[in-house]
Amino acid sequence: MNYEEYRNAYFVVPTPKPRYRFGGSFGVTLYFEDFDAAVEYYRQVLGPPAYVEGAGTRGWPIGSGWLTLLRGGAGNPRNVEVTFRMETPAEAERLQRAFIEAGGEGPTPTDQLMYEPIRSCPVRDPFGTELLIISRSPGGTD
Repeated sequence: MNYEEYRNAYFVVPTPKPRYRFGGSFGVTLYFEDFDAAVEYYRQVLGPPAYVEGAGTRGWPIGSGWLTLLRGGAGNPRNVEVTFRMETPAEAERLQRAFIEAGGEGPTPTDQLMYEPIRSCPVRDPFGTELLIISRSPGGTD
């Protein structure tokens, strides 16, 4: 399916008017029972956190928002997918490799249609959290 067929099949026309005027997304917060191990894993990939509050909060700036890890919860994040949008497909693949080399797992990147043509580079961190690393791609389908 090409992008035109995809848009015709899945997008509502006319586009419904949004109820609110969003300025973006501030970020994502994940609660980890294995907090110290989670901080170490994300530190290996993203570098040292730019925000440190007490013994239970660490944050990294991601685009115009933040990825925040908090100590707590029973278990680790489940039933959630965190999306990182990168500037280029090469940068998306580079970040996916870094997450995998630090102990995550993920398949070979593919081109997909998801609102637009994207390069999809999924990863599951060692704690079971799904990460989707994407970038706009020229193709859109494998």
